[in-house]
Amino acid sequence: MEVHLIDGTYELFRHYYALPSARDQDGREAAAVRGVVVSVQGMISAGATHVGVATDHVIESFRNRLWPEYKTGEGVPADLLAQFPLLEEALSVAGVVVWPMVEFEADDALAAAAAAAAADTRVERVIICTPDKDLAQSVRGTRIVQLNRRTRVTYDEDGVIAKFGVPPGSIPDYLALVGDAADGYPGLPGWGAKSTAAVLARYGHLESIPENWQEWHVNVANRGTLARTLSRERDRAVLFRTLATLRTDITLFDDVEQLRVS
Repeated sequence: MEVHLIDGTYELFRHYYALPSARDQDGREAAAVRGVVVSVQGMISAGATHVGVATDHVIESFRNRLWPEYKTGEGVPADLLAQFPLLEEALSVAGVVVWPMVEFEADDALAAAAAAAAADTRVERVIICTPDKDLAQSVRGTRIVQLNRRTRVTYDEDGVIAKFGVPPGSIPDYLALVGDAADGYPGLPGWGAKSTAAVLARYGHLESIPENWQEWHVNVANRGTLARTLSRERDRAVLFRTLATLRTDITLFDDVEQLRVS
């Protein structure tokens, strides 16, 4: 079997900005909800049998306590936020398993569900449906892959390396250095995508990067400046890596058959 794990938050945002306004019989804005439900039903009609959808029932999470500038619901349109519970209810009624996240994020749920599903020998492939770069860390070989449903591009482990220059296991370190504007942390000054990929392709993780730039066996510009920045801001880099690391210690289901669409 294949397991499809869907980023409900991304899908709701995507449909909110793509579709014209539409209201339900109670006058509530519901266009995005309808769009997501139709999209998920299309996946099921195309053959998806085991599906889980994760949503950010509350935008804030435990990460906001670690980094006050982490993303919040501020600035999100009220009629978009109001559609989260509507979407969760509509999908549940449609027989789809939904995980409305409060303390953790939808991304954490997707990562945890992917790890749990992949551990089941009955599962042939886990497909994480989101373009979010955070989830690249969950990709494993060709068994756990990431699908951008909008562009229809699927990334296996080789695809992640081709895109970011580092394997999935180094994605949290990569994001710690380059930052993630969408999530609200800036990374370290001077550490761009190319230099970060080159250094981490050689050393893998923050702890393995030599403090002395003269020991770097990497062809990148401004090695001395990068090394000094990392040395000065190492604690912040480790914090950002914590923010970027998705939690897989969340129990969402006991048996993958619980994800079968009913």
